[in-house]
Amino acid sequence: MTFTHVLGKIVKYLKKDFNRVSDKNNSSFHIRLPILLSVALIIGIMLGKNFAEPKGNKKYLSSFQKFQQLLEYIENDYVDTVDTESLMEESIQNMLDKLDPHTVYIPPKDLALAQSELRATYDGIGVEFNILRDTLYVVNPLPGGPSEAAGILAGDKIVTVDDDTIAGVGISNRTVFDMLRGPRGTKVNVGVVRRGEDEVLDFELKRGAIPQFSVDASYMVDDQIGYIKVNKFAERTYEEFKAALEDLKEKGMSKLILDLQNNSGGYMSAAINMCDEFLEEGSLIVSQKGQSAKYDSEAFATDKGIYKEGALMVLVNEGSASASEIVAGALQDNDRALIVGRRSFGKGLVQLPFDLNDGSELRMTIARYYTPSGRSIQKPYDDGEASYNSDYYERYTSGELFSRDSVHFDENLAYETSGGRKVYGGGGIMPDYFVPLDTADNSIYINRLVASNTIREYTLDYRDEHPELKDLTADEFIEQFEVTKQMIDDIVAIGEDKGIRRSNKQLAKSEEFMKHLIKARIARDLFDDDAFYKVYNNTNEVYKKGIQLFLNPGLLQNQVNGSLLQSR
Repeated sequence: MTFTHVLGKIVKYLKKDFNRVSDKNNSSFHIRLPILLSVALIIGIMLGKNFAEPKGNKKYLSSFQKFQQLLEYIENDYVDTVDTESLMEESIQNMLDKLDPHTVYIPPKDLALAQSELRATYDGIGVEFNILRDTLYVVNPLPGGPSEAAGILAGDKIVTVDDDTIAGVGISNRTVFDMLRGPRGTKVNVGVVRRGEDEVLDFELKRGAIPQFSVDASYMVDDQIGYIKVNKFAERTYEEFKAALEDLKEKGMSKLILDLQNNSGGYMSAAINMCDEFLEEGSLIVSQKGQSAKYDSEAFATDKGIYKEGALMVLVNEGSASASEIVAGALQDNDRALIVGRRSFGKGLVQLPFDLNDGSELRMTIARYYTPSGRSIQKPYDDGEASYNSDYYERYTSGELFSRDSVHFDENLAYETSGGRKVYGGGGIMPDYFVPLDTADNSIYINRLVASNTIREYTLDYRDEHPELKDLTADEFIEQFEVTKQMIDDIVAIGEDKGIRRSNKQLAKSEEFMKHLIKARIARDLFDDDAFYKVYNNTNEVYKKGIQLFLNPGLLQNQVNGSLLQSR
């Protein structure tokens, strides 16, 4: 940006600001003040332009010139036509690969979608969808969204978008996002095929703000035990979580299960605020330290919080990362909660976004964070990204997912909780009570049915073909509905049409799990995520063990101090 351009922007701002402040309620000094400040700013810019020279430029100048020279040779003299811009993008990525696995470059075309993942809302038409049989299938119009207001129904198939056919053309989730999301207030026309209608229905939708939720489920397991499932730490995670916590307390909750399994993290601030609901004032929650002191900080609990007392359990597994580990580590090190499950992922690096001139973004690691006892839970990444990302496979083959004894710790990385219990750094949060991975009901056959969307396709059709189920309450459905053998056979037949060969042996092994999954998906389609998890959690060994421990704290034996399960 040139100096003339900057000066023009300042003058434009001056005129706008002068008009804003020039009213009868402002003194002449108040009117002149923005002008005086801006003149000083202009002088500063001129001085900076004439005298300032970034010290780092000389250090990299030779490398920059070499890179530019290489690109010019390639563009002008290479035997084939080359997309030099693409080469530059790859060069950036290769450079960042030398740093750590979590420092990433996001190109302009991907930035909007990436940024929307943790925001409270996104702009779109408001449908939960699935791609089945190469067709965009509306699972549910989101309450209060443009699609629901326009009359789009669950079960509708969107076949055109702005007169472009999207059915039968191999559409992807990314294409759907690009076509249906867009600036708030803009319009999009969709063509819908609906059961019982002979012609395609046309809808003009005005895109709006669609809320994104972080709390998947919140319900009472019994008269005392409450359950909250959090899927990520986003802009409104804390507000959603606190509302769920207040609701459960009003219902008589005295014991809480906080489920962070497969929660890959998000904003550190949301994790800190969540911990503040549980920890006593002055308790250290997390600290971070970077190469630059400006990134060093500590976070402590305040006197706020509505669950400083009461039994607390946190569920984690190998998919729990980042902000999830901040919560688990803070509550473990302060001896506030019982951590149940398997060793968490091991991400102890903090990223900060940096905007680049072309509209892209650099998310760069600027610090490491530490739990209250002082441990870093970042797992090693010296062997490269391939090894880093294959960690789950290594845990599986080493037996770690099945036996606590297969996990070996470095005694040099041993720390103590506030109560004197030993905990370890160097790679994830090790739970206080280990729950092995249960593969008894799993099979290649059931995985293929799930991966091919066969079960999803069947449950959506089943809901649409049985409207009488909507007359039931969620609790009535859960208590009364049973998945029949005929339903299993129908799913098997759909799978065979897709080339998934029936395996009687594997079907027998996975049948009970399959029944729970079918019932849970129908419950979600009919009611909500609470209904889904009330059914599906019956297949979750970590959840079931958590309930068992709350009901029988004596089962803890020597693994951990049983007092953690009792109310303070």
